[in-house]
Amino acid sequence: MVELHNVKIKYPTGDGIENVTLKIGPGEIVFLVGPSGAGKSTVLKTIYMEERPVEGHVSVGEYNSLFIRKKDIPYLRRRLGVVFQDFKLLNDRDVFKNVSFVLEVIGAKSKDIKKRVLRSLADVGLSHKSRKYPAELSGGEQQRVAIARAIVNEPYLLLADEPTGNLDPDTTAGIMEIFERINARGTAIMIATHNYELVKKYRGRIIRIEKGKIL
Repeated sequence: MVELHNVKIKYPTGDGIENVTLKIGPGEIVFLVGPSGAGKSTVLKTIYMEERPVEGHVSVGEYNSLFIRKKDIPYLRRRLGVVFQDFKLLNDRDVFKNVSFVLEVIGAKSKDIKKRVLRSLADVGLSHKSRKYPAELSGGEQQRVAIARAIVNEPYLLLADEPTGNLDPDTTAGIMEIFERINARGTAIMIATHNYELVKKYRGRIIRIEKGKIL
């Protein structure tokens, strides 16, 4: 489903990744672990094609970084869900609107939008907070909104970049339980984290990256 083959990305600063090869199969949970600055975020960016390799290629379903046109990248991203450490919520919109925005952009029908948003909020346990604004939520609740937004379009792969990095242990456990439920329905998940002790508590394949290289 997703493959990085001998991918190399270099920045002017000299940072980047090189010779990265990995595969993510349907329904898998994969943990990409490594210290800050190791290249975890860059690997995720190559999958949703914010970064393009200078060598090698990335394939995501029917899309390939060697051939994809810029205008087709938004269609690729509709097949993916992305969760960020800093949530990236819209502060001037309530929880419902933060999640529905994803569907509105692609022109989904109002009836379908309401049904799918409410289902996603139920999945993350926030049905009762649909009319709250981000500033009225805890950090853990904001991350749950971000997850609901990422899954509302029923992606086949969910990418999470340090999704528990700013959360306390109890809240982290709750977020990880949500990921496990989502995965149990068949969605593949890749979680990038520096917390190796955390991932050892959960089932899933562990891939370590250090200094831009898969070990």
